[in-house]
Amino acid sequence: MLFLRFEDVGNKSRVYYCLVNQLPLINVSTSSNPVPYIVEESIGYLLGRARAQLAKSLDDALTSHGITHAQGGILLMLMSGHFDTAAQLARELYIDAAAMTRMVDRLVKRALVIRLPGGADRRTLLLQLTTEGSVLAQQLPGIYLAARERNFAGLSEEEMGFLRSLLRRVLLNGEVAESSK
Repeated sequence: MLFLRFEDVGNKSRVYYCLVNQLPLINVSTSSNPVPYIVEESIGYLLGRARAQLAKSLDDALTSHGITHAQGGILLMLMSGHFDTAAQLARELYIDAAAMTRMVDRLVKRALVIRLPGGADRRTLLLQLTTEGSVLAQQLPGIYLAARERNFAGLSEEEMGFLRSLLRRVLLNGEVAESSK
């Protein structure tokens, strides 16, 4: 249950809210037309929670294969042929270079990925799936689809398409904003 309290202070209104028995009252607005901001209902929070829930579901499903959802994502991206360096993967996944290196190290240790010289630039190492890595990567779409079905149960194909469309628009807006900096 949501509880809102409004206070007029001079010419400004302040809104406080709490979820009964869960959170203290928090000042969320000082405008003359207050709009309550409830963290648990914010788009960013909900996207983050949905992502975390999906990641946990994938981690649970991938335990028997000895990899995490993040490592599985790397295998899928390498299988796509659109990425072949740790730097490209780090940029695409918004992961710092050191964390990407550690994940790739684990995949190399498991003999799922190998590093190859990058040609003219001796500093560049190309990543390639091993035969074992390729076999596992080919199994991942089915595993990921099953996790999606569990987490998005009850959504129609039309709703899934609409959600996908909205997320693409959000991503495009972010890319446009980033390129205008």
